This record gives sequence, structure tokens and C-alpha cells, in this order.
Amino acid sequence: MRTPFFLKPYRSAVNIILSMGLVLLCISCETDETQTVTTFTNLTFEDNFDTDGPVDAASWNIEMGTGNNGWGNNELQYYTDRPENIKVEGGMLHITALQESFMGSAFTSARISSKGKVEQQYGRFEARIQLPWGRGLWPAFWLLGSNIDEVSWPQCGEIDIMEYRGQAPSTLIGTVHGPGYSAGQAVSKEYNLEKDRFDTGFHIFGIEWGPDYINFYVDDVLYSQITPEDVDGEWVFDQPFYIILNLAVGGNFVGPVGANTIFPQTMLVDYVRVYSRPN
Repeated sequence: MRTPFFLKPYRSAVNIILSMGLVLLCISCETDETQTVTTFTNLTFEDNFDTDGPVDAASWNIEMGTGNNGWGNNELQYYTDRPENIKVEGGMLHITALQESFMGSAFTSARISSKGKVEQQYGRFEARIQLPWGRGLWPAFWLLGSNIDEVSWPQCGEIDIMEYRGQAPSTLIGTVHGPGYSAGQAVSKEYNLEKDRFDTGFHIFGIEWGPDYINFYVDDVLYSQITPEDVDGEWVFDQPFYIILNLAVGGNFVGPVGANTIFPQTMLVDYVRVYSRPN
């Protein structure tokens, strides 16, 4: 749906554009919704994870430790920079959760961010990912406002492009958090994969984000739009954000680890790409 096309007759071009818009609206939204769809085709950042070894330090920070109160969510893992937990291999980023005693925690995993390195206001952010499976696993691909150190969370804003509970392998959630609509009051919508699972193959998770909307996609299917009218507070999505990829274990969102959850579990990332609107 984002592939450019070039047609000579003006009338044909108008008809095709209108037809594409109607098809997208029909397959992507409820009958009482209106959607704003834009196309961002100017590639501003990509990591295809082509070089085996550690992640590219020019693009990514590896965040370590347990954070504050389990990264604010009572998570159980200790994030490390060890290759057992994070590495690039075979054209993929591997983020692996292990069940092991490490620095006082019962699990280890990894989390990376592009803070201070790759930050952008508006555009399309997408990643192609195969998710793990098992009760208590919490992989995520998300964005945080770059001013978090000045104004803290949730005033900085948060966009969860993809969150997933390992015990529900066919369902993911797209969410925004901000002042007045964070944590349990966040604005979100689920997407259910019909007759398939997110742990058995790769899928593309993305958003297209403009001044007054955030559109959520799975495999280019538009399933949710959030606008300023949808939030019970200040719209704070008008500044640069940075990217986070992580695999948490346990915590408020997913609950305890299941007795039958098998470790290790790996989140595989084929690529991350960011686009802006052409000049």
C-alpha cells in the first residue's frame, strides 16, 4: 500500500487513488470510524542487522540492570549486554530471555534504545519481528519522548507500536500513554491475527504518525487510529521520539511466568526502519 505508482492520464490517477483509499478504509476500520492515511517514503534510518556481533553502537544503546522497581512494572529480568542475551547473527537481532540466577534476578534478557542517536518527530516507524511464546513473556517495540529526562514519564509520551503477552500468541496491542492517560488508563486497541500466531513467523509492526494522529499497522493492515480527541489529557506527540526494543519477563502487564514456559526464548528482529514524508 506504500508502493509509489505513476500513471499518465490524470483521470485514471484520481480514480485509482480514490479506489485505494476506499479499499483501505473498508478493510481497516469500523463503519463509524474515519481514518487519516499518509505515505512516508523518505528512508531516514534503517538497521538490517547484517553484521554478526554486537549491535551497532552508533545507533543503539544497551540498557542494563533492573531499572526502578522492575523498570516500573515489577518485571523479573536483569538486562545485560552479554551475547547470551543480545547479539546480531545470521542477519537478525537476537534478544534472548534466559532463566538463570544473575545479579539477584531469576531471569536475564536485553533491552536496547536509540536515545540520543536515532530520534524523529513524525513519520513511519516499522520493524519486522518474530515473537517468542510462553506465559509471562513480554516483548515490545515502542517509542519514548526524547524529553523524558526533563519532564519524566508520562509527560514525555509513549507509543507502544507492538506489545504482546506470550500467553496470547495471536493477539497484540497498540497503545499510547501520556499525562492523564497512562498505565491502566492508557488508550489502546488489540489486533487479532486470524488463524495464525505471531511466534511462528515474521510480521511487520508499524505506525504512521502525523501532527494529529497515530495510525497502527500489522503487515500494512491499518487497525487503529488515535487522535487528540481520543485521549483524556494533553496530546504530547509533537516532538522527537526514540526507539526501544526489549524482551521482558513477568510484570504487571503479563503476570507471572508460567510453569510450562520454556527457556530460552528469543525475539528475532529482521530490520528496523524509519521514514519521513518526502520534502
